[in-house]
Amino acid sequence: MITYETSVQALDALKYWYVEVPPHILEQLPGRKEKGDFNQRLIITLDDKITWQCGILALGEGAGLITVQQKRLKEVGKTLFDTVKVSLVKDESEYGVPVSEICRIYWEQVPEAKHAFDELKPGMQRYILNHISQPKSEEKQLERTQDMFLRLVRSNPKTVSFRYLLGKED
Repeated sequence: MITYETSVQALDALKYWYVEVPPHILEQLPGRKEKGDFNQRLIITLDDKITWQCGILALGEGAGLITVQQKRLKEVGKTLFDTVKVSLVKDESEYGVPVSEICRIYWEQVPEAKHAFDELKPGMQRYILNHISQPKSEEKQLERTQDMFLRLVRSNPKTVSFRYLLGKED
C-alpha cells in the first residue's frame, strides 16, 4: 500500500475535482511495469474512511490525477483545497469495477452475452458494468442489463459503439 497526503484540486475546464498522484508516487505503483503509469486500475482510500476502484489520468509534467466526486469528499468531511490522506493499492479484480449480481445471473442464463462482453476492450467493459449498476432499483438495473446485452450480442464486439449499446443509434 502506498500512502501520501495531497490537497483536493479542481480542473475547471472539465469540472473535475481530483487528487494528484505525483511522479514519485507513480514510480512506486505496483502495476507500472506491466501497464504503464496511466493504464492501471487501483483501489483508493481517502482518510481511511471511503474506498473505491479507480484509474489514473495524466495531469502533465509526469503527474497523474484521480477524480473524486464531491459526494465522496462530503463523506470524509472535506472539500476543495483541503488536505486528504490517499492510500493506493493495485486493483486485482477481474474488471476494475464491481459486477452486479443481476449481471452475473444474466451471464449464467445467456452465455453468449458473457462471451460478447469478454471480447470488448476493458474500458468499454467498465463502462457497461458502471452503467448497469448505476440505478438504485433492481428493476432498472435488470432493464439496462437486458437492453445492453441484447444489443451487444446482435453486434460485432470489436466495432460496437457506446451510442449503439445505449440505444441511441441503430
